[in-house]
Amino acid sequence: MERILQKVAKCRWSRLAASRRPLSTSNFFITTPIFYVNASPHIGHLYTSLVADAAQRFQRLLTKNVSFLSTGTDEHGSKVEKAAGKMDTQQYCDKISSQYVEMLSMYSVDYSTFVRTTSLEHKKAVHAFWKRLNDRNFIYTGEYSGWYCEADEAFVPESRTEKLADGSRVSAESGRQVDWTCEENFLFRMSAVQSDFSHWLKDPSAVQPSKFHSLVQLWVQEGFHDVSITRPSHRVPWGIPVPENPQHSIYVWMDALVNYLTVAGFPDNLQNWPADVHVVGKDILRFHAILWPSLLIAAGLEPPRQIQCHSHWKVDGEKMSKSRGNVIDPRGQIGSTLTHEGLRYFLLREGTNHSDANFSQVKAMNILNAELAGKLGNLLNRCTGKSLNPRQIWPAFVEAAVEAQEVAPLIAALQELPAKAKQHYAAFNFYKAVDEVILVLQVANKFFEDQKPWTLARDSAEIQSILSLTFETLRVVGIVLQPVIPKLTARLLDRISVPLEKRFWGDLEQFLWDGVKTEQPLKSEKLTLFPRLGDGK
Repeated sequence: MERILQKVAKCRWSRLAASRRPLSTSNFFITTPIFYVNASPHIGHLYTSLVADAAQRFQRLLTKNVSFLSTGTDEHGSKVEKAAGKMDTQQYCDKISSQYVEMLSMYSVDYSTFVRTTSLEHKKAVHAFWKRLNDRNFIYTGEYSGWYCEADEAFVPESRTEKLADGSRVSAESGRQVDWTCEENFLFRMSAVQSDFSHWLKDPSAVQPSKFHSLVQLWVQEGFHDVSITRPSHRVPWGIPVPENPQHSIYVWMDALVNYLTVAGFPDNLQNWPADVHVVGKDILRFHAILWPSLLIAAGLEPPRQIQCHSHWKVDGEKMSKSRGNVIDPRGQIGSTLTHEGLRYFLLREGTNHSDANFSQVKAMNILNAELAGKLGNLLNRCTGKSLNPRQIWPAFVEAAVEAQEVAPLIAALQELPAKAKQHYAAFNFYKAVDEVILVLQVANKFFEDQKPWTLARDSAEIQSILSLTFETLRVVGIVLQPVIPKLTARLLDRISVPLEKRFWGDLEQFLWDGVKTEQPLKSEKLTLFPRLGDGK
């Protein structure tokens, strides 16, 4: 084997060193935001959930430890009450919340807890958190005035509004109408924690990617002021009342953010705090990266270790909106057309944190056909076909049977893949990890084609070694792709008889050429790993 490894050493492959601060290695705690029930789920909600799920699956592969993923639904506020219409508001919340549960189940999101803000457990946590802030003198009453956006359920500084030709104003960020509002509210003394907040934000890894960290810094420079944390209950009756003062409802965002403490056992049995990662979309970054850490600091609790922000999804180049009729519900036909694993793969394959991604059904079909049905599925078919592998085995690898020059590129690619994929997964760049896998599959398919095993005697050592290296490629990429497509990779690894206890990241530290690889039988079943989809162009 030494002669092959010498050839590998000459290949110019760059090893990537991890640059991010390591996250918690035990009881990894990651969250999605809780999703607002004013409408049914769309692919943006699914993408957020998949990012968190893929991250926790990766952590489990690394450590073999238990991970904890929380998700849920945000069910209070005037928008929810308005969306319910004539329907009982709680029944409406039950209906929409169940749609999110259905979506998560369809796409194999392995969550630990699904929290609802209308639950008694959560209301108890919100009241306890309020009392804690109040006891620490961070809440006071006062008149609060400003431009309020009902659609965003947030006050918007005048510097972030735009005046239209008709004299009305809109939020510069969301484009939604704002109205001047003056209310007697309870206020949070956020200005008192600015120094501690700035210390937290000083760490670049607190908010990622870096462009969003810079954006939060810019927001803080624009002003770090006390904020209203209640609304009059006659304006927002569908909410959690302020303890001992039911004339006020707790601000829907303060209510929602406390969900992360609710699932961690607050107030009676807080465990595994702070959260390792909050995964959020860029539209709610301000609340998670400024208001939430400030509230926690004021309450004497640690802020999250990291806020991982991602950008949005467009559909055929346009922003998703009800008015355009292009909102895609992943529970609908699209899941049947692309398959659930297929849509999961496409979203993680194409989604990027730093810029908006574009959903196109034609593009999705083309990618799935080329990569899952083609590069991956065809490679499996080639080495499991009975014409080349009549005994249905993973043959032993015979070093002397293959030319070092011919096999070196594939061995080099396989050796480099775990380190490269690990770095990309750790940075939440799932698309880059998949890129690396596809490059390896291209090398493997070329190796197979160049060797022309169909021209060799079926019992020759050469064909056995070609098949053995191909199976090793499938084992490695199967383990690496588990965070992205868990069900498909489970079928793949089952087919080539990789035991469940041998599917962790540590199992990528040894390759078949590092030791004696004996012959082993394959699982005797005919498998179409991923069906070729129609209408792709």
